[in-house]
Amino acid sequence: MGSAGNLSALVVAREVAKRKAGDAGRRSRFRIAVSTDAHSSIVNTMRILEMDPLTVATEDHRLTGAALRAAIEADGDPSSLAAVVATAGTTNAGIIDDLAGTAAVCRELGAWFHVDGAYGGAGLFAPSIRRAYDGIEQADSFIVDPHKWLFAPFDCAALIYRDPSLARSVHRQEASYLDVIHADPVEWNPTDYAYHLTRRARGLPLWFSLAVYGVRAYCDAIEAAISLARQAAAEIGTRDYLELIREPQLGVVLFRRKGWTPAQYTSWADRLLHDQVAFIPPTAWEGETVARFAFLHPRTPMDLVREILDRMS
Repeated sequence: MGSAGNLSALVVAREVAKRKAGDAGRRSRFRIAVSTDAHSSIVNTMRILEMDPLTVATEDHRLTGAALRAAIEADGDPSSLAAVVATAGTTNAGIIDDLAGTAAVCRELGAWFHVDGAYGGAGLFAPSIRRAYDGIEQADSFIVDPHKWLFAPFDCAALIYRDPSLARSVHRQEASYLDVIHADPVEWNPTDYAYHLTRRARGLPLWFSLAVYGVRAYCDAIEAAISLARQAAAEIGTRDYLELIREPQLGVVLFRRKGWTPAQYTSWADRLLHDQVAFIPPTAWEGETVARFAFLHPRTPMDLVREILDRMS
């Protein structure tokens, strides 16, 4: 559902850019600035919207304001830039982009600032890493998938706009059979803020869990996952046959088994799943097959982590 949220938000970004450009906007093909680590749904969204990417080269896989500014200056066509997408916790590595720096560049350009927090946005609940999200409050739109790290049902996603009236002006659909839902102009209707109409109350289970357990339970659960990732990284560092690829920022840990081929990673993951120990499919990092922990459950024991690592020896 994060894909639907990204699409809905970037539709608004494109239409706002068209309005600003006037007649020229109706003839132009707009672009979105993205890093190479942006989620695949962003790439798909651009294809659907017939928009092009301005791909920003990043250092250490993190989009920064400086890198964005340099890419725009080198490109020389800032007027075609409708939006910039930053990521608050990449799916593959859990990296939080420079949100404050990116927001500053967007303000200078008058470009829409969208934050994809599908996986990592839930880290806002964790006081230990809250400062890493500085700048997110300047986003024009922001998504988070509660089904990833807030323990909600699978298709639950949230999309937040800085100015909901802009989204409503883009997404509201007019038809005689819809008059009944538009009868009260004061009433808030979610169909006015995304591309789709009919939907179930996906957010209700999340609201119910928050009401029952409170925000503190979510804070504790996410802090536990972050702590577990750091403990796993430290454990990897004690084993000479393993190598940590980067220190974890959220709940994702990337590491390699020295000397292994892609087939060996696959065999290891298949055995873990067959034995009902864990589901840990390999991933890729800079063209290399590697291993990846993605910690979500706050009660995952370190003994299980050690057993998984032992099976790589």
